[in-house]
Amino acid sequence: MASISQFLETHFKHFNAAALVDAAKGYRQHLAENKKMLISLAGAMSTAELGISFAEMIRQDKVHIVSCTGANLEEDIMNLVAHHQYQRIPNYRDLTPDQEWGLLEKGLNRVTDTCIPEEEAFRRLQKHVFQVWKTAEENEERLFPHEFMYRLLLSEILEQYYEIDPKNSWMLAAAKKNLPLIVPGWEDSTMGNIFASYVLKGELKASTMKSGIEYMTFLADWYTSNAGDKGIGFFQIGGGIAGDFPICVVPMLYQDLERIDTPFWSYFCQISDSTTSYGSYSGAVPNEKITWGKLDIHTPKFIIESDATIVAPLVFAYVLDM
Repeated sequence: MASISQFLETHFKHFNAAALVDAAKGYRQHLAENKKMLISLAGAMSTAELGISFAEMIRQDKVHIVSCTGANLEEDIMNLVAHHQYQRIPNYRDLTPDQEWGLLEKGLNRVTDTCIPEEEAFRRLQKHVFQVWKTAEENEERLFPHEFMYRLLLSEILEQYYEIDPKNSWMLAAAKKNLPLIVPGWEDSTMGNIFASYVLKGELKASTMKSGIEYMTFLADWYTSNAGDKGIGFFQIGGGIAGDFPICVVPMLYQDLERIDTPFWSYFCQISDSTTSYGSYSGAVPNEKITWGKLDIHTPKFIIESDATIVAPLVFAYVLDM
């Protein structure tokens, strides 16, 4: 049988299929030129089990920094420890409000066709991550959201619950490499809400968790240290804050800090089904980013208008030469 890469080159010749292959080839070329790559994860890609392909990208150093939503940060770990209790709802489009309420009463939180179990996923994680938060606070430590999760994973306390092959957890792969992560708007996540609840109860201090501004300053230093004169690549899965937040670091460095030698992002690809309407940034074509000082005229630019759960694993397979 042909490899996935050979299959794509043989059959994916036009329209979004061709854009996929072009973007994947561009990704390979970017790495071949010894440039680094940022990947941003929006949507519910962790619940879509992107870790099956993404973890290998991390292990093989095909990605050098990740920006993700708080949901993607935690949901990969939830899948790791509670996968057998997840329920798939293939007929989710036919559910009535009463049926949706029934899922709530059973502690099943629906994400499109997949229900995350409240008790086995959220609460199982909560009791352990609280101890990590509390211990750090008692030691007068302040960490980023992902650093707490790394500490939790590397403690091995969760191994007793593993329900998937741990090689398919991208967060575990990232923790083992201490991969730089950016988690903008982390408060908009289940663990963010839970942390806030402990702050309201007086059991934790808000200052124990490092802020979004600190993430931006960390990213500014990381970009400056790693971009050289070539720039960093930007591979965006979905839209929203996971992509909007990190891409702004270049104009911030160039325009606001007046570091005029800052290189633009040197590769850009977005997988999205958003349309350009009502000022939607997620649906904006890459050229719009030139006007904001994010991309150069000559930056290789790709947009794949399709479902990221289908496209991203294929691009990763191509990059991994599978």
